[in-house]
Amino acid sequence: MPHSLATPSSVNHSAANRLKLIDAALLCIARTGASKVTIDDIAGEVQCSRATVYRTFPGGKEAIFAAALETEVARFYSTLAVSMGRAGDLSELVVSMVTVASAYLLNHETLNAMQLSEPELVMSRLRFGQMDETLASAAAFAQPFFARWLEPERAGRSAEIVVRLILSYLTDPSSDLNLEDEAAVRPFVDQFLIPGMVASSTSQPLQQPSTTTRKKGRSTT
Repeated sequence: MPHSLATPSSVNHSAANRLKLIDAALLCIARTGASKVTIDDIAGEVQCSRATVYRTFPGGKEAIFAAALETEVARFYSTLAVSMGRAGDLSELVVSMVTVASAYLLNHETLNAMQLSEPELVMSRLRFGQMDETLASAAAFAQPFFARWLEPERAGRSAEIVVRLILSYLTDPSSDLNLEDEAAVRPFVDQFLIPGMVASSTSQPLQQPSTTTRKKGRSTT
C-alpha cells in the first residue's frame, strides 16, 4: 500500500511556515499599505528566501493576502466564539458580541493602517454586494449562539441586527456611545435591542428543560 510522503512533522512545519509568512504579510501591510508590499518585504520579515515564499504560496503576493484575510477572519470569529460561548443570558450575549467585536476590529493594527493608507480597499467590503456577503457571513456565524434563547428565525434576524449595528458603528463611529465600553453598551442593549428580540422567547436556553418538567416526571397539566 503506498504511503504519503508527508509526515505529521513535515505537515506541521509547513503550516508553521505558512502562518509565519501570513503574519509577516500583515505586519508589512500595517507598515506600508497593501499596494506597496513586495515579496521581498515579506521574505525579509521572516528572514527567508523569495523561493521559500513562492513554494509556500505559488500564487505570490495575492495568494498570501487572500490567506491572510482568511486567517484573520478565522481569528476574529474564534475570539468572538470564546466570549459569546460564555454568555449566561441573551443580554450578556449581545453585549459580549458588540464589545468584543468592536474592540477587536477598532484596535486591529493592520486594519487601522489600511483605513488610513487605502480606505477604498476596506470600504469596498462594506458597500453594495460585498456588504450583503459580509452581513450574511457574520449573521450565520452568530445565529447558533442566539438560538440558545430564541427560535431559529428570530435568532437569525437578531444576529443580523447586531451585525448591522457593529458595521454601522465601524463606518461612522458615534461620539455618544462607545461600543468598546461594556458599562455603556449594556443599558443600550437592554433598552433598545433586547425588547425587540425576546417577544415570546424565554430567558433560559431553549435546549434546557424547564424546572417543572424536571421534577420527577410530574405532569404540569
